[in-house]
Amino acid sequence: MIRPSTFSIVAYDPVEQAWGVAVASKFPAVGAVVPWAQAHAGAIATQSYANTSYGPNGLKLLASGLSAEETLARLLADDPDREHRQVGIVDAAGRSATFTGNQCSPWAGGLASENLAIQGNILAGEGVVQAMLDAYQRNAAAHFPDRLIAALLAGDRAGGDRRGRQSAAIYVAKYKGGYAGYNDRWIDYRVDDHPDPVSRLAELLELQKLYFGKSPESEQIPLEGEPLASLQRIMIRLGYYQGEPDGRLDAATSDALRTFTGNENFEERVHLDKGRMDRPVYEFLIKRFA
Repeated sequence: MIRPSTFSIVAYDPVEQAWGVAVASKFPAVGAVVPWAQAHAGAIATQSYANTSYGPNGLKLLASGLSAEETLARLLADDPDREHRQVGIVDAAGRSATFTGNQCSPWAGGLASENLAIQGNILAGEGVVQAMLDAYQRNAAAHFPDRLIAALLAGDRAGGDRRGRQSAAIYVAKYKGGYAGYNDRWIDYRVDDHPDPVSRLAELLELQKLYFGKSPESEQIPLEGEPLASLQRIMIRLGYYQGEPDGRLDAATSDALRTFTGNENFEERVHLDKGRMDRPVYEFLIKRFA
């Protein structure tokens, strides 16, 4: 049996219509074991002596319309080792359930409330899960993935897994929230082996926002004048562009920008048809290459 002794938060955001799990552990690659989520079905964390079948089987039950409590009862009923398990579930409507078997290593426990379940085992103490709840509620106005990370960071700083740190992960499902809208895997980042994995996970989430975020038109930079000339000078130095840095978005500049920003993986955030670029990307490129 796999034993990722860990702490996790499972939650639903009714505004984003997204379901997610954030988890950390003194266990390698915890993200390969604990978090499961499916858009319009729910999310599950399976840990302690983890029964990984709880993930896919539980999501099928949730997708069929069962509540979090009903799904948990069905999973536990068929498991002779249920008292070694720890599970958190949030269903499509935000109903939640958490379970800690009486054979889980102390401190072990959890709490469940509307739209979330928090649980952990081999923790520094009960204060870990309470700190996670407090942080999640305190950041109610934040972006959903940021709220999950805030809760995980709070649990980590409150002592987390009392054996130490090793890995962390965040997985969030949202309908057509994945790359270019082709799938529901909105956020999927793992830190498999690191001395401070939760902090590194937070850094990866910031990269995700840089590369795949979206800026309203009011926060975009017009590709003209000095802003464009600054990019042209960078592209001249890097060999993408052979013209003058005149701040004009002609065909040669457009082709160079398309190649340059594509090589930097920013094609989702450059809008050449509108002559605009998302401000965070513009500022990043200027800082990195100026």
